[in-house]
Amino acid sequence: MRMARRKISNTLALAVLGLLREQPMHPYEMASTLRERHKDSSFKVNSGSLYDTVESLARHGWIEAVETARDGRRPERTVYATTELGRREFVGWIDELLRVPVAEYPKFMAAVSYLGALGPDRAAEALAERAGHLARRIEETNAVLEGTVGAGQVPRLFMIEVECAVHAWEAELAWTRRTIDEIRDGSLFWPVVERTGQGWTWSAPTDPATSTAPTDASTPADEHRAPADPGTPTDPQENPR
Repeated sequence: MRMARRKISNTLALAVLGLLREQPMHPYEMASTLRERHKDSSFKVNSGSLYDTVESLARHGWIEAVETARDGRRPERTVYATTELGRREFVGWIDELLRVPVAEYPKFMAAVSYLGALGPDRAAEALAERAGHLARRIEETNAVLEGTVGAGQVPRLFMIEVECAVHAWEAELAWTRRTIDEIRDGSLFWPVVERTGQGWTWSAPTDPATSTAPTDASTPADEHRAPADPGTPTDPQENPR
């Protein structure tokens, strides 16, 4: 299935459309509701980006202004509701995103691809610190789930994305801890890299436990990495993670 090219691609628009399916709201109420429901862990919510998204949705006819209200001395607030077009686009977009994995280029993957630049000791130390952050995040988020879904305050379906995020963090934590162990026991070693007349070559160090990252400042960072298997695609579009 091919991904449709949409006029609006910012996923914060999904959050806005989802809220307006419930009832008309003004942007300030949208932001407050998203934070109260812990949706700010799934969407980047700030006033500037939210107002820009609302304006874009209105400009493309996915939502429309239905009322302008004033509360005391506060500035007027425009209340929005979804249109028929917006409701169709919302459902179609959700269906598409669930069906088709897309390359998202996470920053952590970018850093992991150059793990060798740190050397074994610093790499293990950096990953250990990340593991601590992940463990705390998982613990804190599970406490939120227990106090909401577990306490019967909201149905599980209403916070299913938080549950999904916890599973992803647990998988990342397991990989991170395993990689730390492999660095420390030498099974993940830093190869000895040399330039020859035929190009760059690498070999296993005599003592993997004491191997270090290459220090030749004239060597391009990308060439410090072990050569890829010629049969393995390296383009993220060809080999999605």
